Amino acid sequence: MTIREVPARDTRVRRMRTRERQGRAARVRGIRILAAGGVLTGLLAGCGIRATQVPTDFGPAPSMVPCESSMTDLATQAGPSGMPVEVFLLCSGALVRVDRSVRVADGTDEAKRRVVVAQGLLKALGETPSGVEDEAGHRTAVPPGITVTGPRPGDPDDTLRLSTAPDALPKYALAQIVCTFADTAATGDNGSVVLGSTSADALRRYECTADVRSDPGAGIPPSTEVSGS
Repeated sequence: MTIREVPARDTRVRRMRTRERQGRAARVRGIRILAAGGVLTGLLAGCGIRATQVPTDFGPAPSMVPCESSMTDLATQAGPSGMPVEVFLLCSGALVRVDRSVRVADGTDEAKRRVVVAQGLLKALGETPSGVEDEAGHRTAVPPGITVTGPRPGDPDDTLRLSTAPDALPKYALAQIVCTFADTAATGDNGSVVLGSTSADALRRYECTADVRSDPGAGIPPSTEVSGS
């Protein structure tokens, strides 16, 4: 059998071509890995997860939805008995509703009932939020101890006069009171409330608007002057 001798030049060419093929294969594998990594990063970003370069272990992620508690937790704040009501607390710069209850004796006439409800609401607003509410980010700016009386002779029937003049209250506190009163039976649930001071005659009708609820710190709730006593 005759053995054909392969020239040295052909051997070198074949080796070079083999190395080129191996290099191209390695580059293709690298591109595929990078592409897969890019797709994974895109998927993670699309899910709201930022990719990290190193493993992390910082415990459970914080809640992405503040100002929320379970219905069971919120229900426990309403109290064991009484008329169910809602008050507005501050959370994440906005006003949010939470459940409370107000005791009203059976047979109370409408005029007195309105004042009793308003006083119960003020008391609830002036209290420190519960532990559950505090953990969810709820706060209050209403100082404790504010009292309320009904209309004087000549005032509109739905007038509520506060022991602290409305214009003397912090703007956040006034927004809480206005929206809480305007949203309950204390004023007929008509989206506004007539407020005044027990030490002055002037009255104003304040409105709880969507802007007030979303940004109570932006300014005083819109109001108009009301003729009173």
